[in-house]
Amino acid sequence: MPQRSARTDRTGPTRRAVIGGIAGTGAALLSGCGSAGTRKTLRWWSPQASPDQVAGYRRQIARFEAAHPGIRVRFEPTSDEGYPAQLAAAFASGQVPNIVTHLPSFAAQGYYARGLLEPMDDVVRAIGPDRYYPHANDVYRTADGKLCAVAFGNTAVDMLWMRRDLMARAGISEPPRTWDQLRAACRAMQRDGTYGAPLPFGSNSMTSLIFVGFVHRAGGQVFAPDLSVGLDAEPTYAALDFYRSMREFCPPGATGFGWAESLNAFTSGATATGIYGGRVLGNVARQNPKLSGQLVCATYPTRAGGAAWTFNDFPSVLIPRGAPHLAETKMFAAGLFDPAGYVPTLLSAPGHILPPLKPIAESKTFLSDPVIAANRPAVELMATSAANGRNLGFESEKHRPNPRAGEVIASNVLARMVQQVVLENVNPRTAVGEAAVHLDRLMKA
Repeated sequence: MPQRSARTDRTGPTRRAVIGGIAGTGAALLSGCGSAGTRKTLRWWSPQASPDQVAGYRRQIARFEAAHPGIRVRFEPTSDEGYPAQLAAAFASGQVPNIVTHLPSFAAQGYYARGLLEPMDDVVRAIGPDRYYPHANDVYRTADGKLCAVAFGNTAVDMLWMRRDLMARAGISEPPRTWDQLRAACRAMQRDGTYGAPLPFGSNSMTSLIFVGFVHRAGGQVFAPDLSVGLDAEPTYAALDFYRSMREFCPPGATGFGWAESLNAFTSGATATGIYGGRVLGNVARQNPKLSGQLVCATYPTRAGGAAWTFNDFPSVLIPRGAPHLAETKMFAAGLFDPAGYVPTLLSAPGHILPPLKPIAESKTFLSDPVIAANRPAVELMATSAANGRNLGFESEKHRPNPRAGEVIASNVLARMVQQVVLENVNPRTAVGEAAVHLDRLMKA
């Protein structure tokens, strides 16, 4: 893509403008270009590593390396379930990657609170703070006033997906707004080998994170604003009762469902509804295009039809403390937002990661993508929902940031509680009580 001047390119500054803004942190070190023997290698980790996304990363890496022949970047995939253990080992050994992308904001806050991350204020200055949507990076603001990470994107993790053809066959005119309506819709659409919903029941992060949303949609919270454990309350029991009632509408294999299995169940046509972010759009377009014109997107129903609660994990860019070649690493972090590489990477999974940079979100290149253009109402709803979204590290405006949220999710305490009640018929009060004790210990560790 030809480069334009910073004054005329509405999709972003030129590579020189983006990267030059961080000159004070060591750009001078990149002048000239070392021989193969003096090249510096930067390691990039990400749990978002589908083939199309990795192809996009390779293009971004190639552009950066072409501009800086003295640097090589090596991409190393991690996983949503495995990154906590992988990073723990990296920190323990001192062999940390240079940059990690797509981790949730609450993980970044937790690592920073333990002194394990570099502040990212220099990177934001290089990208341009005014290019972000207002408050896009607020979730990364730490107790010392610095940024522990920067926004790589937004996600609306738990949208409700439905199919117009199945809705019409079942006599459903619009997406349900309450849990009772959702149950009725799933019952009406569950036939001919198609199940009603792909809710997860595995011991994994999806079950934990999705259930956090159900607690909030019942009017509850996992932690009180002062971060004391707030799980043992009526809304949690209501959420567990509803979640258990939905088991009959989920495939037998849902006992082990995580992110991939839940997504594939809906996009393959095995379930009538889905609960996921915008990756649904791209996967359907590529893998099951006959459903492309049938997709309906809505916020997930609440207990009584009240205000929606959307889980936004705020995918981040962060730099582990102790990473070698810090100046070059910050240059690369800022360079990830060069529109020529950033937009195609976003569009490798169209709608899944939504741009936090307003000029990107409004750019012709982004909006003219066929999947985005064909699903503008869904994309706009996800963008709005994500902008108002929360997560376990940021449960409400009244809450203090929770630096232990990442450890809570990694512990699978919440997923285990769901399994006990739904799959093992453990008394809910026993399961919730045990989970509350575990959470309290984690918070005080």
